[in-house]
Amino acid sequence: MNVLIAGGTGLIGSALMRSLIADKHRVFILTRNPLAAHIPLEAKAIEWDGRTCEGWLDVFEEADAVVNLVGATIGQPFWTENRKKILVNSRVDAGLALSQAFQKVTKKPPVLVQASGVGYYGIRGSEPLNEDTPSGDDFLASLAVQWESSTKVVDSLGVRRVIIRSGIVLGKKGILPLMALPVRLLAGGPVGNGKQGVSWIHINDEVRAIRFLLENEKTYGPYNLTAPNPLTNAEYMRFMAKALHRPYWLRAPAFAFRLLGEMSTLFLDGQFAIPQRLINQGFHFDFQSAFDAFKDLIS
Repeated sequence: MNVLIAGGTGLIGSALMRSLIADKHRVFILTRNPLAAHIPLEAKAIEWDGRTCEGWLDVFEEADAVVNLVGATIGQPFWTENRKKILVNSRVDAGLALSQAFQKVTKKPPVLVQASGVGYYGIRGSEPLNEDTPSGDDFLASLAVQWESSTKVVDSLGVRRVIIRSGIVLGKKGILPLMALPVRLLAGGPVGNGKQGVSWIHINDEVRAIRFLLENEKTYGPYNLTAPNPLTNAEYMRFMAKALHRPYWLRAPAFAFRLLGEMSTLFLDGQFAIPQRLINQGFHFDFQSAFDAFKDLIS
């Protein structure tokens, strides 16, 4: 299988690329800077500007599957109006460019996996959220809706489009080492009241789920890519402390995070997302326990 990945140099894209290469698939990575992308020799870097489809349509026509993971990181403070514009445009521009490619080529890749996030559902307290739950109305929800909509046109082109609404992806790189740092420094504890939902997934299950959706022709539409057991922030931090053999005792006050402005929602709010459609289709998670995930990745 020939797989074209846009946004293939981040945590998820890199892990997906390695998994596909290990199974002898051909992988092409769309990247703004091929020389700095650190892509293995088994994959091929294709330069693009993230906004147009010029210069790589020949590779696109060779693809059996396309995965769109493009999006500027939401974890960079602060969410000024300019920063929010970058977050939106990085996602929408890339999605529109890929949509244009699908419209232009004669031989269309049969499947597109489109990234999104559980922020799609907005702030809903302790309500369990499956794929039928409507979108929220805050900035992260709007961002996810626009991200998903950027490739909506391919639905009318006979392409099977799968939307992956990922939770917090836990890997040895990415956000987990930063989250674990205060715990390692003996300052582990809940954030704010600790009741906010944490929908998480081990990077191995994230990659396995993406491949399951790529390869299963009966899948389409939105899927929550989260472990079946979302936690409160307090539970999540307690498991992390236990895996690291550190105390769990120091609450991080909410007011400190509110200094980040609108971005504080990343720490003080959350979702309890359930991967209902994956469960219904028989997908098995290797890591259903956050404690097991932490032991595997950081202990």
